[in-house]
Parts: sequence; structure tokens; C-alpha cells
Amino acid sequence: MAQKTQYHGTVQPAAHFNSEADAAALRKAMKGLGTDEAAIINVIAHRNNAQRQEIKLKYKLLHGSDLIEDLHSDLGGHFRTAALALMETKAVYDAHCLRNAMKGLGTDENVLIETLATQTNQEIKDTVAAYSTVFKRNLEQDVVSETSGNFKKFLVSLCQGARDESPAVDQEKAKREAQELYEAGEKHWGTDESKFNFIIASRSIPQLKATFNEYAKIAKRDILSSIDREMSGDVKRAFNAVVQCAYNRPVYFAERLHHSMKGAGTDDDALIRLVVSRSEIDLAEIKQVFLASYGKTLTSWIEADVSGDYRKLLVAIVGPN
Repeated sequence: MAQKTQYHGTVQPAAHFNSEADAAALRKAMKGLGTDEAAIINVIAHRNNAQRQEIKLKYKLLHGSDLIEDLHSDLGGHFRTAALALMETKAVYDAHCLRNAMKGLGTDENVLIETLATQTNQEIKDTVAAYSTVFKRNLEQDVVSETSGNFKKFLVSLCQGARDESPAVDQEKAKREAQELYEAGEKHWGTDESKFNFIIASRSIPQLKATFNEYAKIAKRDILSSIDREMSGDVKRAFNAVVQCAYNRPVYFAERLHHSMKGAGTDDDALIRLVVSRSEIDLAEIKQVFLASYGKTLTSWIEADVSGDYRKLLVAIVGPN
């Protein structure tokens, strides 16, 4: 039986939590002329999501106004975007990210891949439900209308949230399916993406790792190299995301964070999404991988790339080096 990897967030539940005191502190920070951004950061960056939901409820109860609306009117720019992201439940936030990725002209395939290819069954089901509740739309139908080909088929498979999550590994099945993947790709001209779709979308993460290890023995190259050789475009990136997460999920997200900041300009939407969405899951390990891979801390990259209260909030979430 495979050993389950333990991951850790950088945001933990606050000890001695008092939702009434926090609601009062936020109200005071926004009342009257000017806004005390430091006081807002001090609360929202140092409470976990469940505690923030309690604060939202207590704020409305005590002050008769909606915390989200007050933050929206008092804050601005990327600081506001990041602060509001923290105040949503994970499922609702993921639903918003997916909707924003598909509405209007064009589709941000990176968001679809990053969200659907890395989530557990329960996370996917929660996101699908939140998408329906918030937008009165069907996530799978929107994915079908906004994507095409093998990429569409793979995302539809992922939308089912039905991956085997057993920790047990069947070594004989791993050998058999490694051979099937080899025959569907490297062994002959052309690639049968449907075989890759079936195995990569349905097998448990421990089972996939075993299959990919067997594949390397047969093909004399790792599965990522074969996917890069045999496929292209969005479906290649989606398959690669699942494979990378099977091997080492923090490596995948460290790469995505680096990509959001490297070169000229910053992809602020991606940076906010990655920091917020991983903050209670595996951001501690992502920080370690980031330092090992790029020679500088994630905090130092953020400090060099963004500024103001936006920078202070992200740094507070990421935590000390």
C-alpha cells in the first residue's frame, strides 16, 4: 500500500480566535475617512478560511452590512482582488476562477488545467456544486462549449470527480497499463489519446506513479518525455499536469508560480490564484521546492515583482522564509 504524502499550508487556524473581535477590527479599519490596510491584512492573512467565514457572518450580524461589499468599496486594485479571494470558500473561489476563465472572448486554458487536473474528487464535486449555485450554470456544459477535441474529453472526464482514490497499488495492472500506454503512443506512428485519457483520468495517484515507473522501464524514457514527443497543445499540458502532480504536486505549483512572475510583467491573476488556493493545502512544501528550483525564496520573488499593500498581503500569506 502506498504511503500518503503529507502536505502543509502556510495559513493555520488562529489560536484564541474571536470572530466578534475580528469583525470589530475590520469595521474599525474601514470606518470613516481612510482605510487601515495593515489592520485588514493582520486579520484576513492570519485566519484560516473557516475562521474567515465566521468573521463574515459575525460582521453582518453586528454591523448590518456585508463584509465583501465593504472590502470591495474600500480597497482597490490587486490588493482588493487578493483580499476578496481570501474571503470566499475554496469551492466558491475556484468556481469564480473557472467562470472568469471561460466567459467572454477566449478561454484561459491554464486555469481549467490548474484547477481541474489537480483537485481531489471531493474538491471537484464541491467546485461543480458551487459553480451551479453561484452562476446557475453547469460547469461541464460550459467546459464542453469552450474547449474542443481531446482536451475537451479529458476535462469532461475530470469534471466527473470519479478518480479511484484507493491507496492500494496493483503492480500487475501497472505493468499491463504501462504497456498499453506505450502501445498507444511511442510504439507506433500516431497517438491514441483515448487510452491516455482513460488511464490518467481514472486511476489513483499511487497507481499512476506505479504505472509511470513501469512505463519508463518499457519505453526507456519517462512518461513526461513521451507526452511531450507524442502530443501537443492544451491536452499535452493537461496530461502533464496530472503526471507532475502524481510525482510531486509542489513541483508543479512551484513551476506555475515561477511562470506567473518570470520575464517582463506579472500575471497577477495567476499569482493571486496560486497563493490563495494553495495557502491551506501545500504552500509550505511549494515554498521549499521554489527555493530549491530557482535559488531564491518565493517571498523574495513576490517582493521584487509586486508592491504596496498587495505585496504585504501576499507575503503575509506565504509566511516567513
